[in-house]
Amino acid sequence: MNNSTTKTLILSRGILAIPHLKAFFPEWDITHSALWRKPQAQQVAGWGLRPSTRKARVVAEKQGLPFVALEDGFLRSLGLGVNGEPPLSLVVDDMGIYYDTTRPSRLEQLILQADLSEECLAQAKRAGDFLRVFQLSKYNHAPDFVPTMPSEKVVLVIDQTFGDMAVRYGQADEKDFQTMLDCAIAENPDAQIWVKTHPDVLSGKKRGYLTTLKDYGDKIRLFSENVNPISLLNYAEKVYCVTSQMGFEALLLGKPVVTFGVPWYAGWGLTDDRNPAVATLGERRQPRSFLQLFACAYLQYSRYLNPYNQQLGTIFDVIDYLKQAKQRNQRLAGKVYAVGMSLWKRAVVIPFFNTPACEIEFVSLAKLQKISQKRPLVGCKILVWGQGKPEILAFAEQHNLPLWRMEDGFIRSVGLGSNLVAPLSLVIDDLGIYFNAEQPSRLEQILQNKAFNAEELTSAKRLREQLVASHIGKYNVGNSRFQLNSHGKKSLLVPGQVEDDASIRLGSPQIKRNLDLLKTVRANNPDAYILYKPHPDVVSGNRVGNIPTEIALQYANEIVLTANILDCIQQVDEVHTMTSLAGFEALLRHKTVHCYGSPFYAHWGLTVDHLDLSRRSRTLTLDELTAGVLLDYPDYLNPHTQKLTNAPTAVNILLAQRKALKDGGLQRSWLAKQLGKGKQLWRVLFRQ
Repeated sequence: MNNSTTKTLILSRGILAIPHLKAFFPEWDITHSALWRKPQAQQVAGWGLRPSTRKARVVAEKQGLPFVALEDGFLRSLGLGVNGEPPLSLVVDDMGIYYDTTRPSRLEQLILQADLSEECLAQAKRAGDFLRVFQLSKYNHAPDFVPTMPSEKVVLVIDQTFGDMAVRYGQADEKDFQTMLDCAIAENPDAQIWVKTHPDVLSGKKRGYLTTLKDYGDKIRLFSENVNPISLLNYAEKVYCVTSQMGFEALLLGKPVVTFGVPWYAGWGLTDDRNPAVATLGERRQPRSFLQLFACAYLQYSRYLNPYNQQLGTIFDVIDYLKQAKQRNQRLAGKVYAVGMSLWKRAVVIPFFNTPACEIEFVSLAKLQKISQKRPLVGCKILVWGQGKPEILAFAEQHNLPLWRMEDGFIRSVGLGSNLVAPLSLVIDDLGIYFNAEQPSRLEQILQNKAFNAEELTSAKRLREQLVASHIGKYNVGNSRFQLNSHGKKSLLVPGQVEDDASIRLGSPQIKRNLDLLKTVRANNPDAYILYKPHPDVVSGNRVGNIPTEIALQYANEIVLTANILDCIQQVDEVHTMTSLAGFEALLRHKTVHCYGSPFYAHWGLTVDHLDLSRRSRTLTLDELTAGVLLDYPDYLNPHTQKLTNAPTAVNILLAQRKALKDGGLQRSWLAKQLGKGKQLWRVLFRQ
């Protein structure tokens, strides 16, 4: 055992099953052995004040060992813990637990000491601002509240589930809830009183304290919608609560808060406290600012797991993750019919739609037609791969259903999609698809309209620099050392494409064949040194677009087959392309790019465009283009955890994968393909 670690006994199987538990506690040497067995423990840890923790507390008392209480943090996860969502934050208390105000807790001591540096307070302000802007709470799966009625003065009264430990140990009972409601009505005669009930109460799983409201008439509205708490609190002018954490979140929003129990945030001079027990706390509570309470609770008392690398992280790691996960959850919410997808595609798609609010079902068009005959498809969405087959598009239009298109992202894999290598990123587009220049896409809308802030542009610059330094592109195949000798001439790279690809059919109306592109580039640049690089899928024999060598060499000075295209890009002066992603990768490396079609990165003032596209009227910087294309548009998936990740982590994963491959990822044996199919089939059948 490392001398710097503390041998910690945990008897709870639930705690031991928390994913990445050791990452939360690097200073602990966790054991589940009983104390009468070797090795001996130095402390015992259990879950708050749950009855299941009694055994651990008894063991700690008998052995004279310290007991450490754990609980979910205040910024926990996207979905609910009861649905299997693991925590991204935990609180650790060696004195009590924050919601038990009958005795001191570590959180209370931290607030009393208020030992906070200027840097810590600045971080607390930044984190609090993020929570307000992104409307993040303990759980973040519920949709944001959108009022449907005319503006009115609303006072929010927060109910809780009957028997909640936070009520019992917050020195309150049933009569305090009734007193709270009566006071809210009496003190706000000109307001609408909304009683926010817990979703578990409405589902019948639990009962609340404020359930008999029929005697109050129209003065009371039972608010039963399951909505994001911050979004609802934003709508209220004043908040009444007993011990609910929503009271503290109301303080975060600058709302007046009245308490009728003794929550952890009462008694510090920030709330109107009506429970007489608050006055008995004496020196345990002294005036403190909201920022001090927030810093102690969210920065000092809580621990965070970095969702991207599963290591001990910061509140900002969790905020960044939850911001993206919440937006994605709300964007994908509802019933989605994925139509006409192979088993291979299904396995790829499933984890990208694994969000609390989304229900995805894979169907054939024939099956979907039968479903539509039995019931209306109101509120449903149709998902297709790529542009989608005409008959599916016609069905969606006939039934007035939103059509989503999905495709590989721009930082994809080590290996080819045609070799059944799964992607680390996908794009989901509700307007069009990025390679179809004949109509707007979600990416085009982002690039045309979004105001990128300084933080986003800094992240984009870092990602761009990471991609260039790491030598990462879309497929990352090829391993031969390429050295260009252009004999002093201007050097041009012409990347070949798959000729039946939709990006050419829908994005390059004039030039559609690799040979025609080569001829055009040579005609426009008679004295240049032209390097032709066939597409990897064509080289592998999986797709069409081959030019016989003797013909290609009539227009190109050199042909390269197996080199990584990034090696080629770095050594040439210009890249000439129809719609190839190589043009975007060349822009990232500050190369001049000529576009003979209208790829997604063209017509923004960064490329030499041989066609016009009037819809794209904005001039972008390279970092703005990078932010829209690589940060806003795609979703990234960690293949090890099957969870959402971010672009920098995806790049690191690809680096590790590339290092493990010896053949550059261009070829994949028949056996490897079949094993890959089997693995994906397993995931489809068992949704793993």
